[in-house]
Amino acid sequence: MGTDAREYVLGTGSDELGRLALQHRLWADAAHSLWRLGKIGLGQTILDVGCGPGFASFDLAQLVTASGRVVGIDESQAFVDHANAQARGRGLPQLTAHVGDVQELGVAMANAGAEQGSFDLAYARWVLCFVKDPDAVVAGVARALKPGGRFCVNDYFNYRSMTMAPRRESFAKAVAATVASWEARGGNTDIVGILPRLMEKHGLRVTHLDVHQRVCRGNDTMFWWIDVWWRTYAPKLVGMGLLAQGDLEQLLRDLDDVRVSASDFVACPPVYEVVAEKV
Repeated sequence: MGTDAREYVLGTGSDELGRLALQHRLWADAAHSLWRLGKIGLGQTILDVGCGPGFASFDLAQLVTASGRVVGIDESQAFVDHANAQARGRGLPQLTAHVGDVQELGVAMANAGAEQGSFDLAYARWVLCFVKDPDAVVAGVARALKPGGRFCVNDYFNYRSMTMAPRRESFAKAVAATVASWEARGGNTDIVGILPRLMEKHGLRVTHLDVHQRVCRGNDTMFWWIDVWWRTYAPKLVGMGLLAQGDLEQLLRDLDDVRVSASDFVACPPVYEVVAEKV
């Protein structure tokens, strides 16, 4: 399935919508823990940077309650439409999503009727690793936050360390192809490695930095995240010319082997968490 210039690199079709829903459920505990570290509270105003179809936004809206406000910004019209339809269906009038480029947050916020310096907390999950200009995103968030406001981020560093155990060549090729596909569009799978410097540059003081390193066996719920990811995205890598059809077929066989194995496992890509406070 092709993507236009404004689409998420992984696409916005029904397969990706389902994968993102599953991904949020599996990582919701990490998100909620991070928001607590970011001092989320009732009545706050939250900016969801790159909100996608809104799975995190729905939780944020429930946490701030109807006395608060959640503004989601995403470049995909399809995802924004989904988020707004779900917000209406779930009775969350405090949540609105808007089409906009997170690298131009000032413009996006103006179109959403949101003022600079008005947000208590901003959240970005697996967004900065995809954008061409993460510096612009951090700068925009810094301007959006109130003094003392917090920027909470979940994103990648050392993505290439993801592997099957024992190692399989098909898996290593698929990981390398994924990194290449993101980098071809200006992304960076090691974004958290430079993120603290970007935050400091724009007046955001890092108050918390940690990592979630998860491993999963074939019968673990977390294995579904890995399995669905590759079965959804690896065929797209073949379509991009970054992965051979034979390597895709071997990857799927290797995933099947891990699923039924009593001893093999997968080391997931490390997901970092960062909280920074506007000075």
